[in-house]
Amino acid sequence: MYSKKTVDKTLSCKSLSNKEKTNRLLEIDAIQYTNLGTDSTKEEKIVVKENSLYIYETIKKIDLRLGKTLLYNG
Repeated sequence: MYSKKTVDKTLSCKSLSNKEKTNRLLEIDAIQYTNLGTDSTKEEKIVVKENSLYIYETIKKIDLRLGKTLLYNG
């Protein structure tokens, strides 16, 4: 299950390169969208969207250009 703690922990991890951090964050984002289905409620879809925006804001701290692109297209 996704949590903001997981995202924050990934961001602050010293043993990961910026690319590895970005990849892990994008993987978290992909997993949460994959877990949405046709039976998902509107509220669940809203939560996933809000989580994505948080992830993209975090990515922006690592890679400004990529983060801005994700936020613009998200």
